[in-house]
Amino acid sequence: MKRTKISLIGAALTAVMAMPAAAQESVSAVVIDGYPDRALWVKEFSNFFIPEVDRHLAETGAYKMNWQENYGGSIVKPKGVLEGVQLGLGDIGIVTTIFHSSKLPSQGISGSTPFVATDARAVAKAVDEVAREFPAMQNEFAAQNQVYLATGVVLDTYQVFCSDEVSSVSDLQGRKIAGAGLNLRYLEGIKDAAGVRGGLTDFYNMLQTGLVDCAMLWPEAAKTFKIAEVAPFMLRADLGAVNSKTVTVNADYWGKLPDGVKEVLKAVAIDYRDHVAGIAMDRAAASRDAYVAAGGTIVELSAEDRAAWANAMPNVAQEWAETLNGNGEDGTAMLAAYLGKLADAGHTGVRDWTTK
Repeated sequence: MKRTKISLIGAALTAVMAMPAAAQESVSAVVIDGYPDRALWVKEFSNFFIPEVDRHLAETGAYKMNWQENYGGSIVKPKGVLEGVQLGLGDIGIVTTIFHSSKLPSQGISGSTPFVATDARAVAKAVDEVAREFPAMQNEFAAQNQVYLATGVVLDTYQVFCSDEVSSVSDLQGRKIAGAGLNLRYLEGIKDAAGVRGGLTDFYNMLQTGLVDCAMLWPEAAKTFKIAEVAPFMLRADLGAVNSKTVTVNADYWGKLPDGVKEVLKAVAIDYRDHVAGIAMDRAAASRDAYVAAGGTIVELSAEDRAAWANAMPNVAQEWAETLNGNGEDGTAMLAAYLGKLADAGHTGVRDWTTK
């Protein structure tokens, strides 16, 4: 009997020693975006963001994420991510901020300063640094029941894609041109040009049906969505890289997350920001080549035309700053800080947006 007791105790001790020091906690995360998984930023969220979070968490072994990815309209449409995360339909979302200029005015900082920088990496870094130095961007997302993680740039620079040949700004006069958000303001200096609001997933059909003559988008997206089939002429205007994606987390969900998971999400969001911007730049030239290979023709807009276009526009940057000032935020200082960061990185625009 005594020997049996000793054997049982030994077995129990062996079992205890074999157990992990602490049980691994599973954390569920529902990720949403209305765009399809072939879109660059969605694809890289699956291929980079999620594996990086998993890798960092595996280093400690305390937590394991249970990811549920929902893209392409399965939960929300492209314009519905902000509200979807706000309502808790998704825990983490990739918000396309250009659809929400009234709710997220500070996110329009790069869209309000065209003809400055075509480097997605520089713009992404500058915008995100401004977001961390000034409270405006984080305050705006907080008002939507969300926690700001990082702002990203997925395009190297907007260009103009048309169904008929174009070679100058004058060729855009009287045309219907699709765009989204602030880039529609760029058309205000072009005689009789009419901006038509649309989304990236709409542009192909808008061009094919003749609803519009041109669309403002970037070469990587033109390649992905086969724009050369319906708009075989690209006017290379280099309007500029624009921040349009921000990774956010539902505030109620965030409040329940362990600190160890929060820290990893914040760190990986910055890595994702730089990773996606880097891919956008790496693919820029290849995407232009692919557009030509698919039957497209690229025409360079002259430096004189670019300057004339920029100077004919209303000063949307000043309007942006004044809107922020009116909201109690220091829009003037944010604008100066942003352009200063770009200048330090070697990017100076053809127009000084800080002067009226």
